[in-house]
Amino acid sequence: MAQQKEIISTINSLVETLKDGQEGYRQAAEAVADPQLKTLFNEYSLQRSRFAGELQNEAITLGEHKPEDSSSTAGAMHRAWINLKSAITSRDDHAILAECERGEDSAVKEYRDAMEKEELSSPVRDLISRQYTAVKSAHDRIKQLRDATKKS
Repeated sequence: MAQQKEIISTINSLVETLKDGQEGYRQAAEAVADPQLKTLFNEYSLQRSRFAGELQNEAITLGEHKPEDSSSTAGAMHRAWINLKSAITSRDDHAILAECERGEDSAVKEYRDAMEKEELSSPVRDLISRQYTAVKSAHDRIKQLRDATKKS
């Protein structure tokens, strides 16, 4: 039972992380002028929403009656995405990409930490591992785009 609570806690923490990213990418999509960036940010926002839903379903399967459904109000993820607001006001694509990458750094760390937990059941570990691969890929893509928009 205690092990199940631990797994649910890990899942809920990832859901908060994903909701932070979903909102961060939504705001970034609204702020950039470049249509390709706008599309990419919207795709990542939808991806984070889908991933959160998958994890919420897993929590329900494990007996959680009310899985996490909101973003964090404290912690590294929230702080990582909060700086996005100032980048958005400047409407500077490079600054927005840099803040998105900072948010992704935190997401990658959250997923790595979750995968190190020994109590995860095989289906939960597989789900988290699959999502981690996509989150890491998003991180690397954002970093690549950020580097490509550096001012010379």
